[in-house]
Amino acid sequence: MFDKIKSDMVKAMKEQDKFKLSVIRMIKGSIDKERIDKKIEITDEIVIDVLAKELKTREESRLEFSKAGRTDLVEGLDKEIAIIKEYLPEPLTDEEVDKIIDEAFMETEASSIKDMGRVMKVVTPKVKGRCDMKEVSSKIKAKLS
Repeated sequence: MFDKIKSDMVKAMKEQDKFKLSVIRMIKGSIDKERIDKKIEITDEIVIDVLAKELKTREESRLEFSKAGRTDLVEGLDKEIAIIKEYLPEPLTDEEVDKIIDEAFMETEASSIKDMGRVMKVVTPKVKGRCDMKEVSSKIKAKLS
């Protein structure tokens, strides 16, 4: 996955696509920062985590800019979000998320809201970067209530 990002960066340089190049450089920089900070090798999991964080940041910024009526900034963020999504795995459907949550409930034998942390610990690695974690959290809370 990281190799694809690096090759796309070279491709964007050759095509002189400055916007895409800047977004890919930002992604690569974030991944490199994670690798240096945690002193770990880059894996697809690390790349997905970084991409998910970057996507979440931009989606939150997009929401704030749209509230403020800054359509010029919203358009730029939409383009960045589209580029970041190119590198993320396919999003999970609601049915797939529900199935993962159900499996986690069986595995952890969760029965009350006190078990929320245990269920999240099982579900998070399976869905991270592939769906909205707020949505997952609210689904788990609803099942525990």
